[in-house]
Amino acid sequence: MDKQPHFGLTGLAVMGQNLARNIARNGFPIAVHNRTTAKTQEFVAQYGSEGPIVGSTDVASFVAALAPPRAIMIMVKAGQPVDAVIAELKPHLSRGDVLIDGGNSLYTDTARRIQELEPDGLHFLGTGVSGGEEGALNGPSIMPGGPHAAYELVAPIFNKIAAQVEGTPCCTYIGEGGAGHYVKMVHNGIEYADMQLIAEAYDLLKNAAGKTNEEIAEAFNEWNRGDLDSFLIDITTRIFQTKDPETGDYLVDKVLDRAAQKGTGKWVSQSALDLGIPVTAITEAVFARYLSSFKEQRVEAAKTLPGPVSAHLTGDVSSFVDAIRDALYASKVVAYAQGFDQMLAAAREYGWNLHPGEIAMIWRGGCIIRARFLDRIKDAYEENPSLQNLLMAPYFTEAVRKGQEGWRRVITEAVALGIPTPAFSSALAYYDGYRRESLPANLIQAQRDLFGAHTYERVDRPGSFHSEWG
Repeated sequence: MDKQPHFGLTGLAVMGQNLARNIARNGFPIAVHNRTTAKTQEFVAQYGSEGPIVGSTDVASFVAALAPPRAIMIMVKAGQPVDAVIAELKPHLSRGDVLIDGGNSLYTDTARRIQELEPDGLHFLGTGVSGGEEGALNGPSIMPGGPHAAYELVAPIFNKIAAQVEGTPCCTYIGEGGAGHYVKMVHNGIEYADMQLIAEAYDLLKNAAGKTNEEIAEAFNEWNRGDLDSFLIDITTRIFQTKDPETGDYLVDKVLDRAAQKGTGKWVSQSALDLGIPVTAITEAVFARYLSSFKEQRVEAAKTLPGPVSAHLTGDVSSFVDAIRDALYASKVVAYAQGFDQMLAAAREYGWNLHPGEIAMIWRGGCIIRARFLDRIKDAYEENPSLQNLLMAPYFTEAVRKGQEGWRRVITEAVALGIPTPAFSSALAYYDGYRRESLPANLIQAQRDLFGAHTYERVDRPGSFHSEWG
């Protein structure tokens, strides 16, 4: 290699391998390392011709292969494994070097690591990377957070390897501390909601509208040509077109209805509770995955617990399919509104200078939730930087107004048929709660004052009051 690399990557699982290949393909020299030497050797042998790659068999030689100031990306499982890798690397590093955690780490862990490494003159970037294996190789969405000076050292590489939309890289500096990983966490939470909403639409198309897999694929394909155009809708179309090579049946029907998770959705809900932000669509999506895991209990309950008797779809099927589309779009708007609301609340809490329009921009390509309407979100925040909720942006206000009749019909039909729609329903409940000038919370506060003397405010004069309630 003619030029000694400044950038290294340790952790050669599939994501790490593909990011390393992406970097090398774009002409940046890179050193790679894995705890298992054989994996490093196999990687260099298989992909070394794709660009300037040097493999190292141990941590000392790996760090020595890099010219200062070094930037080392850590691609290992979140949690203790990241701390273990940092501990291994640290004795070999010099002041000014940068460590980058590209996994799905908890943002508080990132903030802690920044503080722990700072006294030694080492920089730490918590960097969200979205797009899965394909995105890592061909262009992910990248969300770096931490010291801005450290970001500047790696920005040329990140901007080059990120997905490009209309000539703009899907990468931007997010903010100090754990901001990058926080934004990636919320991205994943929105992803949970989006996937659950699509699953509920599928359930209704199949079990309420009686559509076949071929017809469901056609519906999603049509929706993908309109406002619902997105990566998740596109792959859903492909799923319903895929046959099982062993049986010849549709593969989706062979998949057990038990959805796994890695915890980022749960973290979103936990943080939202701490911040006092109602992210109901995201949280219901997390709970829906939990409920799906009770497969054995559900099998037994299906034999015992009664549902609706002689229920059937009212109205014509064609208009109901259109209503499902409207419900999906309106609920999706709510999920994104809740996610952006949470990010801005976190920014206020932690002193981050987040730019929601820029975040929407970098989610337009590479990432799992990339969608056409992210341009609308970008426009909304550009037109009104102090926008409090996406639902109040004129485009989204009108979109939900147009879709709400279908949205309400879908939930009404689902309740009558006994088909659960937790994400659709919670999104609508949030919308109806948010648009209500008066809520029944006055009764709750009166109850709190009666049993706990917690006081209350009045609508007719300022101050704090306590009463004897009889």
